[in-house]
Amino acid sequence: MEATIYHNAACSKSRDVLRVIEAAGYTPRIVKYVETGWDRAHLAALLEAAGLTPSQALRRVRGPAKDMGLLDDGVTDAEIFEAMLARPILVERPIVTTDLGTRLCRPVSLVLDLLSSWPDAPFAMLNGHMLIDAQGLPVPGA
Repeated sequence: MEATIYHNAACSKSRDVLRVIEAAGYTPRIVKYVETGWDRAHLAALLEAAGLTPSQALRRVRGPAKDMGLLDDGVTDAEIFEAMLARPILVERPIVTTDLGTRLCRPVSLVLDLLSSWPDAPFAMLNGHMLIDAQGLPVPGA
């Protein structure tokens, strides 16, 4: 199975999702979108595949969205999309695409829905919280 992660190594959630994918035996294509930026058509297709509007994919915490006025009432999805093209960091991460679909993997456990095999159990995230318990089941809320 092919896997692609739109990744920011500075993000612990993104690092955790990448660890899960790799521990499950996949060698994902890693797109460092903050460095490479977005192509208009590609970002639009990615958001559509994930079922997200620009507003839903906007990184609201610890980013420039508030300072840019993107959280204000009346800001349109078109305005947010243009801002995402200009400032790639505005797109929440990580977004993962596999043969099973595309989704924003927050919380980290959402990546499990996109993998046909999982890491060996038990499996913990970087912060020590369990993602997969000793019986191989996902831990609720992880």
